[in-house]
Amino acid sequence: MKKLALVLLAGISFATAHAQLAFGIKGGANISNVNGSQVSGTSSLVGFNAGAYLKLPLTHHLTIQPEVVYSGQGFKATYSGIETNIHSNYINVPVLLKYHMMGVFIETGPQIGFLATAKSTTQGVTLDDKKNYNSSDFSWVIGAGVKIPMTPISLDARYNFGLSNIDNNSYTGDNLTIHNGSFQIGIMINLFSAPVR
Repeated sequence: MKKLALVLLAGISFATAHAQLAFGIKGGANISNVNGSQVSGTSSLVGFNAGAYLKLPLTHHLTIQPEVVYSGQGFKATYSGIETNIHSNYINVPVLLKYHMMGVFIETGPQIGFLATAKSTTQGVTLDDKKNYNSSDFSWVIGAGVKIPMTPISLDARYNFGLSNIDNNSYTGDNLTIHNGSFQIGIMINLFSAPVR
């Protein structure tokens, strides 16, 4: 039993010793919409995301990656033939568990988003719409990606499943339940890395 424990400890120490702490920047495109039991007449809106990440090694194959990301989200709503674009901009903070193997990785974890601005545009007229939405949004993230060999660049695709209601019922007086949903594709550029001893 002691020998097994020593072997496991040695294996973890070896993996951690060869793991890399990394810091970088990221950016990409969002394809966002909303969903809910009473939501209809909406379609996707294209935006962008940009931010920074820190990759913290757990073992040779596992890392924790917290991020701070500006995310342009929203949706299009069409009623009586009139289209309204709702742009909601969030500061998102995902904390992802990532599994790496042979240059490919999968990722998942929680995300908290803080609403920075929300505006609606109808027939060229833009209004501040922030009061209609809750100030925070909780999501769950799943994704996958690949590191490009011999470069500091990785590519990933992920989906943010909105879990909390973003509609501010206390202000609107309605009883809607609206969830964000956002598909993201992006590029990550590693700016700094160092082995963990």
